[in-house]
Amino acid sequence: MPLIWITLGFFAGLVVADNLTWPISTWLIGAGACLLLLLARFFFFRWSRHEPKKNTYFPLILSVLLFFALGAIRYRLSEPDLTDPGFIASHASTEGSLVIVGVVSDFPDVRDNYINLRVQTQKLRLSGEFMHTEVEGLLLAKVPSESEIHYGDQVVLRGLLQTPPTDEDFSYREYLARQNIYAYMPRAKVAVLETGHGNVLLGAIYALKEKSLATVYRLWPDPEASLFAGILLGIETGIPAPVKQAFKNTGTSHIIAISGFNITIIAGLFSNFFSRFLSPRRGAIAAALGIAFYTILVGADAAVLRAAVMGGLTLFAQQIGRRQSGPNALAVASFGMAIFTPQLPWDISFQLSLTATLGLILYAEPLQNKFVELASRHLSSERAQRLSQPVGEYILFTFAAQLTTFPVMLYHFHSFSLTAFIANPVILPVQPPIMTIGGLAVILGLIWLPLGKLIAPLIWPFVLFTIRAVEFFGRYRGGVLSFGEIGLLGVFLFYGLLFLWTFARDRFRSVVAVFKPASVVAVLGVVTVLVWRGVFVAPDGRLHITLLNVGSGEALLLQTPQGRKVLINGGPSTSLLSDGLGRRFPPFQHQVDFMVIASPQENQIAALSRTLNRYPPAQVLWAGAPSPCREADYLRSAITEQEIPLVNLEPGHYLELGEGAQLKVLAASERGAILSLEWDNFRAIFPFGVTEEVFEELRMGRDIGNVSVLLLADNGYAPSNPPAWITNLQPQLLLLGVASDDSQGLPDRELLSRLGGYSLTRTDQHGWIDVYTDGENMWVTVEEVE
Repeated sequence: MPLIWITLGFFAGLVVADNLTWPISTWLIGAGACLLLLLARFFFFRWSRHEPKKNTYFPLILSVLLFFALGAIRYRLSEPDLTDPGFIASHASTEGSLVIVGVVSDFPDVRDNYINLRVQTQKLRLSGEFMHTEVEGLLLAKVPSESEIHYGDQVVLRGLLQTPPTDEDFSYREYLARQNIYAYMPRAKVAVLETGHGNVLLGAIYALKEKSLATVYRLWPDPEASLFAGILLGIETGIPAPVKQAFKNTGTSHIIAISGFNITIIAGLFSNFFSRFLSPRRGAIAAALGIAFYTILVGADAAVLRAAVMGGLTLFAQQIGRRQSGPNALAVASFGMAIFTPQLPWDISFQLSLTATLGLILYAEPLQNKFVELASRHLSSERAQRLSQPVGEYILFTFAAQLTTFPVMLYHFHSFSLTAFIANPVILPVQPPIMTIGGLAVILGLIWLPLGKLIAPLIWPFVLFTIRAVEFFGRYRGGVLSFGEIGLLGVFLFYGLLFLWTFARDRFRSVVAVFKPASVVAVLGVVTVLVWRGVFVAPDGRLHITLLNVGSGEALLLQTPQGRKVLINGGPSTSLLSDGLGRRFPPFQHQVDFMVIASPQENQIAALSRTLNRYPPAQVLWAGAPSPCREADYLRSAITEQEIPLVNLEPGHYLELGEGAQLKVLAASERGAILSLEWDNFRAIFPFGVTEEVFEELRMGRDIGNVSVLLLADNGYAPSNPPAWITNLQPQLLLLGVASDDSQGLPDRELLSRLGGYSLTRTDQHGWIDVYTDGENMWVTVEEVE
């Protein structure tokens, strides 16, 4: 399949060029060398009497390398010069307000409290000046929600021009750059200068979309009208947040999002729906016309056009043979789109389009045939064939698409809906009537509103049913399985195994036959262990505090409700720390989001320098003196060598952990810091490297108040845990990290004697201790129970 390999080479060139700063001349030399070798080989065999060897991969390898270099060249040519004064991004972060003239180049994105405008800039000047500078490039402006703006309007914007922001969780800058937007005006005043400056055809399409949206709200009440606007027009801003979340939790967001996954599913449904009344070929033509109309109705922008192409390919593959020509057609279409849009590999909508279409091409028909084979054992062949139509449309086709989109979903959204396999078959049967009859109602309403109102009541129950069904399945809390961060290696491994089974199943079976049954049991055993290991360590929506059993030192592993991991200190033993972390991380995924050095004392950090390579942190936060001991010097040297960002912690600093959870620095000294972990009504205090001055500064805890969890300081050393400190905090649970054979005889008996009225868990008696909370309630699990 040379077309597929060539397309993969071109896409690889785009991705590699994004990560390498090689000049375009390097790629031109590489492409020229590959082209010369291909031409030399061609003319050698043409002019000589030698026959080229059959089944040689040399021409294919050269062709892939050629298109790899061409992909890199195309990417380099698409990159703008951000320092060019004629490019709008070069003026970002200019002091003072700017006045920018440009044309609205896309359908305005109307939100509750503002409108996002994409503006193709033309002129720029400083506020108060009269001389304009000619500029070009796209700008994203956030304007007041009451503004009356339309596609093609020439507008004047006033405000501060900025580079799009970025933070630890999400880079808005990179997200917009993938759409060729490098400048951002977050609070802009807007005025319309002239209208009609856009593309005439697009202007007509967007005008139709605006009128259709207004008609939808005149035909149906809310919330059904907002959902219908999402299903038919792709405008989901009117859908309430809880309803949106229910669609997300049930894996049915593709119903309301204009994406390749959405249109691919719709293409399959339309084809089978129309084929019931027409011949299969005419049904496919009717479905293609339906997709074309749908594409125009929702705006026909670049993302929608790409999704429509993918949906059309599904119909094409159905007619000419899925496995024979479908993948090649998909490769050609992807290659053509990537030529015009070099940022395509990073487009999530395209990734879902590509993988969903591939799933339908490769697996929809085989799954349906397999169902017929199984059903024929209990039913007649004719009845099994008839039954396979609805089962295929509403269950098997969705499963085929979700099978190939599964890794993409996990990589980007870190979760997967188990209820999707129930919710989709329930609501998908009513989607073709919603789109066909509902679309007809909108068309008639555009012509004459009373005509639309005659048909609108017929489809309203179907939309109402969709909302109620999704909300019903969305209430099941265990329906969403969270996985945390999934690396590219896991994605490629999944697709590698899937395609190995798909295209080399017979050869794989022959190999297995030699060693079975032992090999089958072994493979199933490995897969089972990996799956269950991943499930057990996956985030569960709660905040976890695990005090690892690392000897006479403390190592705390925090797991946020979203699955991020924070390691606080590491204790003295590398083997104990590495073992404790390994049991709590997913297989092959050992990234720590933050490493907090809360006390740079030897017994707190000795294990970290040798563990840094095994569990590399994205960032290190350091409290206390930079070099109080030799182990601190080793650790800082390792951090510098691995080029890990390091930030010094000061009182008042805090770390956002997601969903409102925070890790705060209450006080700090040369010996370390006192940290507070807070989420809703839960609060835990971790005192490291305490001193008398720190206790006085916090007024022995009177400024903190009651807490849920308190870690006893310095392995249970009595002077580091004064009575007033514990009394003022009134902890519900005390944690103590200490070795069973501590060389200093810790914990002090004096301290233990005055803790009789408190709940105390100790690593020397209980092993590791896991405290987890939902912000209101708290649970405790230990390794060993006395």
